[in-house]
Amino acid sequence: MLQPDRRVRYLKIIAIFKILKGVLLLSVGISLLFLNSRTRWLDAIGDWAGDELALVHSRPALYLLNRLQDVVAGGQLRVSGLISLFYAAVLLTEGTGVYLQQRWAEFLMVFATAALIPFEIRHLWHKPSAIAALILAANCFIVWFLYRVLRREKIEQPPPAEREVAAIR
Repeated sequence: MLQPDRRVRYLKIIAIFKILKGVLLLSVGISLLFLNSRTRWLDAIGDWAGDELALVHSRPALYLLNRLQDVVAGGQLRVSGLISLFYAAVLLTEGTGVYLQQRWAEFLMVFATAALIPFEIRHLWHKPSAIAALILAANCFIVWFLYRVLRREKIEQPPPAEREVAAIR
């Protein structure tokens, strides 16, 4: 699985997965920002987002969202839309970078994905579902696989002195 040709294939699959998540979040963010005139839709989306984020169980998250809502003064959906757009930008950046085989994007993907795993575990604990478990498993696999790829590539690179000798030959 970590052989060079297979490794590139798996990295491209992971990159496409991240790009698709980014496109989905981009569409959610745009919808949240521009559907202000549709109050029934907004109420349904707000209820769904509150349930999916398990906000009922998190007083600190509710407090932070209320403070953020006061600062932005555009309502919770506007803040959620802006956060969705920001995270979509992160996902699209790391997905595109990994697809183009950029090492910095692999590091970004490891840290960004690993940072969300505790939230996904918490979400799965409070609101268990097959989709949440599948997303958690996929993100754990991505972190593990990219860690192994980055670690293996570091070991496979020759020391600087050997690279200079090979370049001279």
